[in-house]
Amino acid sequence: MPKLLFAMTVLCLVIYAKNAAFAQQLEQTAPHPNIVFIFTDDHAYQSIGAYGSNRNETPNIDRLAREGMRFTNCVVTNSICGPSRAVIQTGKYSHINGFKTNNDRFDNTQQTFPKLLQKAGYQTAIVGKWHLVSPVVGFDYSEVLIGQGPYYNPKMIRNGEQVSHTGRTTEIITNLSLEWLENRDKSKPFLLMLQHKAPHREWQAYPEFYEKYKDHVFPYPETFDDNYAGRGRAALEQDMTIAETLTPLDLKLNNIDNSLTEEQKTDWHKMYDGRKQEYEAVKDDPVALKKWKYQCYMKDYMSVIASVDNSVGHVLKYIDDNELTTNTVVIYASDQGFYLGEHGWFDKRFMFKESYKTPFIVRWHDHVKPSSINNDIVSNVDFAETFLNIAGIEIPSDMQGRSLVPILEGKTPSDWRKYHYYHYYEYPAVHMVKKHEGVYDGRFKLIHYYDDIDEWELYDVQNDPKELHNAYSETKYAADIQRLKTELERLKKELNVPPLEINTKSYIYDDAMANRPVVRQNAQGLRGVIEKRKKAIEDK
Repeated sequence: MPKLLFAMTVLCLVIYAKNAAFAQQLEQTAPHPNIVFIFTDDHAYQSIGAYGSNRNETPNIDRLAREGMRFTNCVVTNSICGPSRAVIQTGKYSHINGFKTNNDRFDNTQQTFPKLLQKAGYQTAIVGKWHLVSPVVGFDYSEVLIGQGPYYNPKMIRNGEQVSHTGRTTEIITNLSLEWLENRDKSKPFLLMLQHKAPHREWQAYPEFYEKYKDHVFPYPETFDDNYAGRGRAALEQDMTIAETLTPLDLKLNNIDNSLTEEQKTDWHKMYDGRKQEYEAVKDDPVALKKWKYQCYMKDYMSVIASVDNSVGHVLKYIDDNELTTNTVVIYASDQGFYLGEHGWFDKRFMFKESYKTPFIVRWHDHVKPSSINNDIVSNVDFAETFLNIAGIEIPSDMQGRSLVPILEGKTPSDWRKYHYYHYYEYPAVHMVKKHEGVYDGRFKLIHYYDDIDEWELYDVQNDPKELHNAYSETKYAADIQRLKTELERLKKELNVPPLEINTKSYIYDDAMANRPVVRQNAQGLRGVIEKRKKAIEDK
């Protein structure tokens, strides 16, 4: 009996060893996950159903959230289009990758995650908005817009050569992406970066989506009539209000774009010809005019979002129909958030919630629990590392973010970040948002404006979620301020941030500082607006 037992034990061990070896062989030969990164420009999380929007519906993006993980605290390092893209390409902050503002040019010789994926055998493709000025690198196939690109009939650069398209840009980007998916080498894993121009300004709608919202009356945010009392000069002296900054072009009051086809012009007239008459009815009433501008803005913005959501639906259908679902990670994100009337604003740039926070949703079969929600502080500086980790590629030590794969699998590391560093550089420039840096810990947000002014702000976002009260001077927060300043300096040292150059000479009130004609003109025009804002605070 003992001999029989011994023989059976040996046999079991042999079978176990063979099975283990077979399992290991299977694991080694299993295909690497594909990655589809759907990226939009200026997409406010407030306009996504899964994020609780009360203004519109996004059924296809919401489907991704039901089938994957929705991040509630994904923040950006620098809330502006090109710099955000450079951060994602490199996994490095703006001061390291060299692309701080939209006036910079991306150094395309530096390390990027698509180059590393290529080297590891991935097929790589990018379609849509590149917006990094220098030629596209790191992709086997690229077809990108020139600069911002238009909403209709875009010229694009296909693998280095200019081509022209007739049609709607959102649909063209979608169709080109699906064509590439269909014609790729199906024996290799792939990365597809599908990057829409939408919903970037000037929010030109497509008729069937505009029809959905043309008669809708959108609710006004609680802070729609914010007068910027209780904060410093930065909020007071910006130039990004719905009331004063939206242009006739934004509102579709100008003459029609002659580059449109005759069919497109017909559609345009049907959508927008009534606006001039509406404007005439409200133009002499500042309160009514501001509300009218907001409703026009929302109708156009939400129509554009609807076209993006429709694109997401087509991509998901292709993935399902071609049996790619189980081995394809699908990610939805934007380059930053956006204001939809909060504080009376549109655009982004500030470290305040609506522009600092970006939508981020990930679906990954058998790795991400459906309908899961994560509240950790994550950032676009983590995206490159995450893509590399998904692909099984070693993450370079000089990248400054961390892979989100453990978090996606429900295992947040015990040493995950508790603080996040932010830095905005583009000033003086369009919208006149002052340079600032800051640190965020999930409850408190400490911000330092250092060019044009030298001012600090502290927001307790737990007790002041609308970020209306600068609590920097309140003694009860003294310990928190000191802690945050310590962490700010620690992060700057860790991230190799150069010392600040403090300047208190105003680009708005000192003509010698505004040495560029466009900046000088904007600054001079803004002076009267600022004085009106100051008077409104005094009167209240």
